This record gives sequence, C-alpha cells and structure tokens, in this order.
Amino acid sequence: MDGERKLLEEGALEIGVPVNQQQADMFIEYLKLINIWNQRINLTAITNEREIIIKHFLDSLTCAATGYVRNGDKAVDVGTGAGFPGIPLKIIFPGMELTLVDALKKRIIFLEEVISRLELEDVQPLHARAEDLGTQEGYREAYQVCFSRAVSHLPELCEFCLPFLKEGGFFLAQKGPGYREELKEAGKAIDILGGEIWDIKEYALPGTDIVHYVLVIKKIKATPSKYPRKAGKAKKKPIK
Repeated sequence: MDGERKLLEEGALEIGVPVNQQQADMFIEYLKLINIWNQRINLTAITNEREIIIKHFLDSLTCAATGYVRNGDKAVDVGTGAGFPGIPLKIIFPGMELTLVDALKKRIIFLEEVISRLELEDVQPLHARAEDLGTQEGYREAYQVCFSRAVSHLPELCEFCLPFLKEGGFFLAQKGPGYREELKEAGKAIDILGGEIWDIKEYALPGTDIVHYVLVIKKIKATPSKYPRKAGKAKKKPIK
C-alpha cells in the first residue's frame, strides 16, 4: 500500500494537516478494516482505495485544517457512519475525547473494532439517535466541538447538533457547493438553537476538482429546552 500511503501523506500536507509515520500506519489499518467490513455491511458506496483516502480520509481532515478543533477537546461526531470525520480527527488529535453517534448498530460494531485495532483511547461509540442523546444529562451542552458530515439538510442538522455544545463551542458542518441555499434556509434555526454563523472554510480535495466547505457555527447561548424535538420532528417540520 505504498501508493496509498504516499497519497495520504502528500494530500494531508496539501490540506495543511501533516501526518506522521505512526498516524499513516493507523490510516492504512483503518482502510483495510473498511475494505473487509464493506463486504459484510454497507459502510460506504466508495470502494476504491484511492477514493476512500481522498473522499473520506482527506475530506475529514479538512475539519482539522479549520483550526477550530484542538487536541484536548471533548468532541461529538453526529451520524458518524463508518467513522467520518471522527476517527480521522482522533488519529490527528490523540488527546481528543470523542463520542461517535450513529443510529445503526452494525456500524457501531464496526467502529468498536476500529477503536480496538487502532488502540484509540477515550472514544465512545454510541448506538443512539442524536435527538434522544441531545436531551440527556452528560451529553447535552457537554462538548466543545461537534462535527457532522453528509447527514442531513442544515436546518434539521442544527437541531441535532447544537444542543450538544457548550456555550462558546463550535459546530463544524461539512457541506458541498449547495451550502449557500442551506444556510439561507437554516438562518432561523441557527438563531433559535443558540448558534451564530462564525466562519466558512473552502477546501479543494487533493487530486480532484471537488470543492467542499466547512461551515463553522458558534454556540453563543443555551439551546431552549424544547429542542431537540422527538425523532422525526426535525425532518418533518424543520425550524424555518
């Protein structure tokens, strides 16, 4: 896997998040686990190894490049799926205390193996809905940073994610070129839920013509206790 390792190392450097040899080893092991498990369960539609590195690993690392994620943060990844962006960020920031949330039990079982094989510490994979977890003591307004990638439309995504954050914390939403329209639609939700648009970062994925964005929303006040609403409500009737 020398070619894949080189792609990872050079691509990470291009993004501005260099990886050392130990971290590169962990990414390669992670890649192998994805390949094995993807034959058993639907982890990702992307199966080409180079594409996994670029479109999953390097794309996840753009969150680290923003400067809003730090090594000692308590962080939550909502709708993590196969572990993106949480696991790549944990590899880069080993001191991060990370909660991985996903509603599909099979994915959580996969993540438990990843955590074990990569010997990651302070990572908690949880089989749960964000709407339920965000109301619970110990999770609600308990995190400095929340990230989510390709989960849902921004108005409902804010309802899933902002309740997890402490005041002063940051929600990093990874989005494609359609983010401007989503931002317009999410303006009221962001305000009601206690957030404020703080920054927007643009990244070209190495070796492609793909441009992705990280929307940075700062938590400036407490989320009203009525949010998040029960499962399904945010999607059926988003805050607008």
